[in-house]
Amino acid sequence: MSSPAQPLAASLAQSVDWLAIAPPTIVAVVGLVVLVADLFVAEHRKALLGWTSVAGLAAATAMLLPLLDGDRSTFCLTGDAAVCSYTADRFTLVLQFLVLGGALLAALLSVTALKDARKELPEGEYWFLLLSSAAGAALLPASRDLATLIVALEVASLPAFALVGLKYGDRKSSEAALKFFLSSVTATAVSLMGISFVYATTGTLYLTQVADRIQNVDGQFHTLAQTGVVLTLVGFAFKTAAVPFHFWVPDTYVGAPLPIAAYLSVIGKAVGFSGLILVTVVALPSYADVWGPALAALAALTMTVGNTGALRQQAARAYSAVRLLAWSSVGQAGYLLVPIAAAAYSGDAEKSIGSTVAYALMYGAVNLGAFAVAALVGRTKVLNRVADYRGLYASSPLSALLLAFFLLCLAGLPPGIIGLFAKVTVFSAAVDAGLGWLAVVMAVNVVIALFYYLQWTALLFRAPEGEPVKHRLPGPVTAAIALTGVIGIALSGAPQLVLRFTDTGLF
Repeated sequence: MSSPAQPLAASLAQSVDWLAIAPPTIVAVVGLVVLVADLFVAEHRKALLGWTSVAGLAAATAMLLPLLDGDRSTFCLTGDAAVCSYTADRFTLVLQFLVLGGALLAALLSVTALKDARKELPEGEYWFLLLSSAAGAALLPASRDLATLIVALEVASLPAFALVGLKYGDRKSSEAALKFFLSSVTATAVSLMGISFVYATTGTLYLTQVADRIQNVDGQFHTLAQTGVVLTLVGFAFKTAAVPFHFWVPDTYVGAPLPIAAYLSVIGKAVGFSGLILVTVVALPSYADVWGPALAALAALTMTVGNTGALRQQAARAYSAVRLLAWSSVGQAGYLLVPIAAAAYSGDAEKSIGSTVAYALMYGAVNLGAFAVAALVGRTKVLNRVADYRGLYASSPLSALLLAFFLLCLAGLPPGIIGLFAKVTVFSAAVDAGLGWLAVVMAVNVVIALFYYLQWTALLFRAPEGEPVKHRLPGPVTAAIALTGVIGIALSGAPQLVLRFTDTGLF
């Protein structure tokens, strides 16, 4: 009996491509190191944990460079080397850059936020949770089977719940975490049921095999397969903050520490959209007639509700700046959904998906920049109202100019050229796919968004009420604002740097 077992064991053993999995692995290992080190580091030296985390994220981001020379895959089937659980292709690397770069900027903001919190936030736990979530988020774009996809999604999400509610004795934070947790767990349960239906009808979890087998499902299981497709999409629609699964966003952003709100607005969306792309375009292309119209309707609804919600924010209301950014991020999610919906109708699905990736890169840089300036203002204006930004130019000219630039990028107006180009790319994806009505809805929403973005921008340059408040610029926050500013300005000067990613190499 022992001899057949040995060849079987040998056939199941496989080598691991450590270079391919290095970016998420480094982040996970540094997270564990920080958690253990927290037990031994003296209270007055806890800041070392933060800088160790920043260094770990920077190292993980740098490890993307050796992977640019070609596609790499690992954890493959022993009988079929083309079917793998982890693939580091161009699509993966671009989204991992967005995730790890965004997490690095959120970490820089967190260094100052933890110092200002004066022990209201436990540092060791904070950094461990942030790095754990970032590791899961970096794993997800590389996932090529449904099991790894869901595990990565939950590894990215579960620490985020705790981060939102981590502040000691803050009822607002606890309530936000509870809303986020309950709605997310429900969506995950629905998605898991959908995946189980897909597995029941295809007998595989690998995305490429699902794509082949789901076309030939037995007639009596056809309804089960369709139900599985719809339920799977629901879970990822929640992660993208698509309407009507968006209701957790404003309260969660307000209740969370501001760096975590920034993290969720960019990395949370990157996780949702990369998962949605892999499930729809890679695993379920034959069901484009199901998910195409659904995503087109979701895109129209999401951008309209998001921009209308942002428009209704009152400048004097407590936390209105954060709420406006939250509703704005919902509206931006609608734009990001447009090319994915277009992929169902387009003859060139790769180009459509590339438009989403290009837009996500632009949105990630400038939205993190806007949150970085909000974090700066929030240090002296605790309620962080839009009205608190009046006269910011008089007290902090560079911060005001950069915030104005970020808002104009989000609006798609010069000098935010990259925002304009990204919107045109998304708009053309809809037109090329024959979704003229969706392009019209998007154009109307862009005009609606102009109003509240320009209103906030104009406020920055008005005469301040009373003596202008000087905003001291801490080093980490300055670095985050400067980095996002340099990226936004560089991309506006050379938008082709982002638009080249319309070729994702996903197919």
